[in-house]
Amino acid sequence: MAVRYFEDLEVGQSAERTVTVQDQDIVAFARVSGDHNPLHLDEEYARTTVFKSRIAHGMLAGAYISATLADQLPGPGAVYVAQTLNFKRAIRIGDAVRVQVTVKSLDPKEGVAVLSTGCFVGRKSMVDGEATVMVPRRPVEAAA
Repeated sequence: MAVRYFEDLEVGQSAERTVTVQDQDIVAFARVSGDHNPLHLDEEYARTTVFKSRIAHGMLAGAYISATLADQLPGPGAVYVAQTLNFKRAIRIGDAVRVQVTVKSLDPKEGVAVLSTGCFVGRKSMVDGEATVMVPRRPVEAAA
């Protein structure tokens, strides 16, 4: 994974990845997070809800966004400062979730980037928000 420094970023740059949600992802997320809401884990219970079937944890989508920021844009070394998430639709087992992050603004004084973030299934927006991240600066010896 290549490190992208603050100086390499430009407003409008974007990155995306697609992740297909699997049952084992939801089970693993429940185990790691401690969130065992039956809406995510119990099909019989979920059928009695407005969703009519199991849905993924909303924060699983947040984790997909985090992974995209950490691995792609800005990439390794970036540190989360803040994230807003607006959950618009439920993500379900089998959904191919396209995660997109786009550089919205850059603060050269602070070395901070603000990115719009979103998760989509097909053309439908499932989650949107905004991330603020500190981005490492290019080392002086690497600038030459």
